[in-house]
Amino acid sequence: MTSNVKAPPVADAVRLNKRLADLGLCSRREADEWIGRRWVRVNGAVGVMGQQVTPQDRLTVDAQAGAAQSRRVTILLHKPVGVVSGQAEDGYRPAVALIDARSRWRGDTSRTRFAPAQLRGLAAAGRLDIDSSGLLVLTQDGRVARRLIGEDSDVDKEYLVRVAYGRVSANVQAVFPAAGLARLREGLSLDGQALKPAQVNWQNPEQLRFVLREGKKRQIRRMCEQVGLTVTGLKRIRIGRVMLGALPPGQWRYLGGNEEF
Repeated sequence: MTSNVKAPPVADAVRLNKRLADLGLCSRREADEWIGRRWVRVNGAVGVMGQQVTPQDRLTVDAQAGAAQSRRVTILLHKPVGVVSGQAEDGYRPAVALIDARSRWRGDTSRTRFAPAQLRGLAAAGRLDIDSSGLLVLTQDGRVARRLIGEDSDVDKEYLVRVAYGRVSANVQAVFPAAGLARLREGLSLDGQALKPAQVNWQNPEQLRFVLREGKKRQIRRMCEQVGLTVTGLKRIRIGRVMLGALPPGQWRYLGGNEEF
């Protein structure tokens, strides 16, 4: 007589695509592609979609996967105000629509040649709202996306934020209370959750410098509202170790082979 009782799940077992992503080899989406193309083996046998694996299982990846991954590009764009980071909405242009051969920065030192195929699957790794400008990362590489926006990401981002305090828009630093600056650094909450401590300092009398390790929707603007400040200009100038630098608005360059976030 056969039994319909299923064997209990093995402790520490996870799906194959998650294990590959956790090892930093690729994103889950890329892992699914690799598995579908029979590029992944588990203990010598071809892996299958949804397969459970444990840390004791031996995983090997076909060299074709690495070759395919090396062709994926990461692009740094100086997003101008009025352009949305992700999908087109309300008639506004999406950031990816700015990427073509003509808008490539002349100062780009990468030897990579632009090809329309590089736009396939190219997506923003992080937000930069429509009213903000500065450094935006667009990538085909799931490893980069995970590094920047994964749940365990610790990459910080730096912003220059021009502010007004009530009717005061000149020498705001002189009238803004020190207690407000302290609250920006630590003690605020958004959406019912306490925010991580932030580095916030005056860059000049009208402009604050923020360094954040998280990226909630319109976070800086909403933080400023809670202490009576109005944001009149916001630019992201750094993500991790990668700077916006001299990249002009509306232009882009490739992430260099020697650059890491």
